[in-house]
Amino acid sequence: MTSDTVPRAPGARQMRSASRLYAVQALFQMEASGQASDRVIREFLDHRFGARYDGDEMAEGDPDHFRTVVEQAVNWQARVDQMTDRALVAKWPIARIDPTLRALFRAAGAELVALETPPRVAITEYVEIARAFFPEGKEAGLVNAVLDHMAREARPEAF
Repeated sequence: MTSDTVPRAPGARQMRSASRLYAVQALFQMEASGQASDRVIREFLDHRFGARYDGDEMAEGDPDHFRTVVEQAVNWQARVDQMTDRALVAKWPIARIDPTLRALFRAAGAELVALETPPRVAITEYVEIARAFFPEGKEAGLVNAVLDHMAREARPEAF
């Protein structure tokens, strides 16, 4: 799986997984382009969910979960960014990390802070997304460690 394509997956769980990947892409796009969340959400729902690109069919995502993750990532961005900063080493504040990782931490943080996603599920799902974007790097290990720290802060009762 690459960051550009998500394999077609029919089940509800797979649709949520695809929605999480799309949420990371949407948050990245919002930061890179300065577009508002409602515009980016509409673009993804209209043109990416289930679309075909060069013969590859994009997965159908769960539109409600996608919308909720993006909206909550925007709503809770300050808190999530602070949590991320505390989880990263002092020399690497969130402003200095890769924008894809920043988008990933914001999406995952939204699920940890504002949604009822079990922390272990959120961590597992977003580590897999990190592997999709960075198949050769050590980013998945960083994501795992940062999200574990964030989850323990946001939802200590789950541990």
